[in-house]
Amino acid sequence: MKKRNNNLVQKDLLIEFFKKNPNRNIKHPEVVDWVVATYKRRTGKVFRDPDRAIRQLAQSGFLIKIAKGIYKYDPDKAYKKELEDFTAAQKEAILKRDGYKCVICGRGKKDGIELHVDHIKPKDFGGEATIENGQTLCSQHNFIKKNLKQTETGKKMFIRLYELSKKEKNEELKKFCTDVLETYEKYNINGHIVWKR
Repeated sequence: MKKRNNNLVQKDLLIEFFKKNPNRNIKHPEVVDWVVATYKRRTGKVFRDPDRAIRQLAQSGFLIKIAKGIYKYDPDKAYKKELEDFTAAQKEAILKRDGYKCVICGRGKKDGIELHVDHIKPKDFGGEATIENGQTLCSQHNFIKKNLKQTETGKKMFIRLYELSKKEKNEELKKFCTDVLETYEKYNINGHIVWKR
């Protein structure tokens, strides 16, 4: 491979790997091991940040993120992100179906709330622009949804801290963790992570 720009060469190498492995759910380490070794062999240099380059390919629409650390290249869907955006007619149909209200909090147009049409299954995970995959969210809940992944680590940490406080009979720490975890429940954040009192 002729050296041009390091980033371009690295991106090309990742594309080469995924094109050789289409329609397969591939775990992150397999990709990294191959591109790091191949890049070193072809250029004599170290591939500095393969993780970032893989994420960028997913964000650009070349890859589908199946789950954390698992990606798939689907030749029929690569770079077709524009097809995954809702049309104006679809947005109107989703808003109308949901009564022009946020499906989480019930606030809406009549309350002067800004509404968004959101993909239930995110585009980065292969979610399509269909009316069935759309939902109406207020700007607050749309923002929360986009950041839920960042809150998972925190919830897990507070669950562990809560368990420790029970074991150590530390009532003050237990109360603090309870307040935090009840806030997660109140806003229905990360409900798939179960907290047992």
